Amino acid sequence: MISRRNSALALAAIASAAIFSIATAHAQGAAPKVLLATSMGDIVVQLDPAKAPKTVENFLAYVNDKHYDGTVFHRVIDGFMIQGGGFTADMQQKPTKAPIPLEASNGLKNDTYTIAMARTGNPNSATSQFFINVKDNAMLNAPSPDGHGYAVFGKVVEGTAVVDKIKAVATGNKGPHQNVPNTPVTINSATLVK
Repeated sequence: MISRRNSALALAAIASAAIFSIATAHAQGAAPKVLLATSMGDIVVQLDPAKAPKTVENFLAYVNDKHYDGTVFHRVIDGFMIQGGGFTADMQQKPTKAPIPLEASNGLKNDTYTIAMARTGNPNSATSQFFINVKDNAMLNAPSPDGHGYAVFGKVVEGTAVVDKIKAVATGNKGPHQNVPNTPVTINSATLVK
């Protein structure tokens, strides 16, 4: 017969093992997922912290700060990519954190439905803006086109049909910005999926 003491010890051991397993998976870079709830439907991206640790950490910091909530896909080019994460619907740029170092030489390619960081001509200038490739964009892989490339840090695992709907929206100019959807495509929320 199992005593109460032995039962309590067994339960404690099981609980400790479960906590250790969760902590180990997190420490080993378990692939987090982020749900982008957009005005055109949901997109789930799976991130790759093993290959792009600083980029994933940066993206998740913006998610946790709710930076992406209420931003729009402000640049949409069918046959290329959809870009968001930096502007509100009235094309006001949101403040950002400090730029991060480029992680484009991580082995991940700018293939269809991958997510990568947008940046300026300075390779170490990425902040909050990201893009989802809507075709294989080999010209964005490191080291081309400018000797640096663009850092892929994950891929769409749910909602590819939503990405396809977004890439097909009508676009035009809005002030100095080009390829802006005529009807805003809003990221209502970005949340970490457990």
